[in-house]
Amino acid sequence: MDIVTHGLLGAITAQSASKAGPIRSAAFAGFFAALLPDADVLIRSDADPLLVLEYHRHFTHALAFVPIGALLASLLLWPFLRRHLSWQAIFGYALLGYATAGLLDACTSYGTRIFWPFSSESFALSIIAVVDPLFSLILIGGLIAAWRQRNPTWARAGLLLAGLYLGLGAVQHQRALDAAEALARDRGQNPERVQVKPTMGNLVLWRSLAVVGNTAHIDAVRVGLRSSRVYPGPQAQLVDPSIWGDLPPDSLAYRELHRFYRYSDRLLIAHPRDLHFIGDARYAMVPTETAPLWGISIDPDHPDRPITFEARRELTTEKRRQFLAMLRGTP
Repeated sequence: MDIVTHGLLGAITAQSASKAGPIRSAAFAGFFAALLPDADVLIRSDADPLLVLEYHRHFTHALAFVPIGALLASLLLWPFLRRHLSWQAIFGYALLGYATAGLLDACTSYGTRIFWPFSSESFALSIIAVVDPLFSLILIGGLIAAWRQRNPTWARAGLLLAGLYLGLGAVQHQRALDAAEALARDRGQNPERVQVKPTMGNLVLWRSLAVVGNTAHIDAVRVGLRSSRVYPGPQAQLVDPSIWGDLPPDSLAYRELHRFYRYSDRLLIAHPRDLHFIGDARYAMVPTETAPLWGISIDPDHPDRPITFEARRELTTEKRRQFLAMLRGTP
């Protein structure tokens, strides 16, 4: 989730457990602690472009790490809050705030290793986008009301509404998945995997990806109040890292492609206008397109050259028009 919403959820969660007097200090502690897990973005290396992916939403977001993260947050908060809160209170509010980060990220579609070190699998409910203004506004409303009135009841109400919104996301996810699976049946397909992920900022338009053999069928599903609508998209050949580009097995490019393959849930496609740019098939600016949002550039003729990792967020006027048309449900 975006960093601001993380802070808002941490703050309102701490407020909901606070009494009237220290409610503002509690919000500050919860807000700060909820930001700390995303310090994992600092784990990066110019010599290893994929290191940032390896540790993104890794141990800092794990439930087992929450007490340690809360302790670190408390140590940083102590000089600022010691006149307002006891050490135990600071730690308690930081614990609540820190815990929300991994749980909220697990609700998004990228994947979070919340059960590390007991499991290395990434957990993703895919019930909310990484940026959702309505969800953030719910948190802001409860947070501000509790702050101004010094009444934790407002925070609890905001937290309840936020939980209901996530519940709505779960319902919408299932409806989108049902529509995607029905589409596959209508096509006479028996896909090995079907995934649906919310598009940016809403719970109405979803990107559907059905894997049949080594082909990804990419479509958009709009889930309205009463009915669903499918926007058929293209097919894309999935990249098999063992044979792509005839890379030597002992080459740097071969190893890094396999590594990126794991980080991308084994769903890689080549950019349609740059076949040497291999990206994550799960994400695109428009839900029916095959141009991935991010990926790695590999030169098969020089397999031991360092790879580059880059994001390609190409939001043109035409793409914006297509996205809004599907969001509104127009042809």
